[in-house]
Amino acid sequence: MSAHDHSHDHGHDHHGHSHGHHHALPTSHGKAFALAIGINTLFVAIEFIYGFIANSTALMADAGHNLSDVLGLALAWGAAILAKRAPSKDYTYGLRSSSIVAALLNALLLMLACGAIAWEAVQRFSSPPPVAGMTVSVVAGIGVVINVFSAWLFMSGSKDDLNIRGAYQHMAADAAISLGVVLSGLVIMFTGWTWLDPAVSLVIVVMIVIGTWSLLRESVQLVLAGVPPNIDSTKISAFLAGQAGVSEVHDLHIWAMSTTETALTAHLVMPGGYPGDAYVDAIGMRLREDFKIAHCTLQVEEGTTEHDCALHGAH
Repeated sequence: MSAHDHSHDHGHDHHGHSHGHHHALPTSHGKAFALAIGINTLFVAIEFIYGFIANSTALMADAGHNLSDVLGLALAWGAAILAKRAPSKDYTYGLRSSSIVAALLNALLLMLACGAIAWEAVQRFSSPPPVAGMTVSVVAGIGVVINVFSAWLFMSGSKDDLNIRGAYQHMAADAAISLGVVLSGLVIMFTGWTWLDPAVSLVIVVMIVIGTWSLLRESVQLVLAGVPPNIDSTKISAFLAGQAGVSEVHDLHIWAMSTTETALTAHLVMPGGYPGDAYVDAIGMRLREDFKIAHCTLQVEEGTTEHDCALHGAH
């Protein structure tokens, strides 16, 4: 990821602050995002309408799945734009955390959509209505083409940018799912097995739920100020405790500022006194480079008084 890292490290008496600002996406992919979101949104509307007309829950389920990825693309793009919004006196972290809220809403909406599609599919098993197999196959076939094209838009940046790789993989997976709907439409056309349509829609629902469950779990964890899944708090604690002159680490807090940036605060007990700004700057740099902590605040104490974390008062 070609992120710009303007870091400012300050040490005031016994406090060290390290700030790293990262733009989540290179602006060169703005056009790819706009194009992919535009054509996929249009196709979702067409696919859902034709799914309704053709009596195909599989086609409507595929439309729901494609919508999930449109939301995912919009989220990645929007987060990149909002991450650049400068902090203000009211929003001292800027609007970074809006990406976490959007991820949670995205996951909840998808789960609701899955429930509705599954309910409709289960009801159709008992008395499956006639399904227009040709319409299903043609519309889903268009979906395969659109998803392959969308995946191609992100292929160039997928090697070295995790965010772009996610978009690329989603679009490639969409193409495979749409291909499954094409095949089910053809089978229904030649065999009249209308039960295959709700069966395929349930398979798609299961795939969406599996993919969305991790998004839901992680977004809830971030909303609750939990340690992001890609951060190892035990290793960070051991790293800080292992620094020269540090006898103890307490009040260590790690939380997400956005879906791509992490913040940290910690108290370092150093009986030898404040070691100087360069020392604190060096720790801040190591936390950024080795542990992906974009913003850290370190408080140095000599250990001459008791400093119990207010949050741990009950223990």
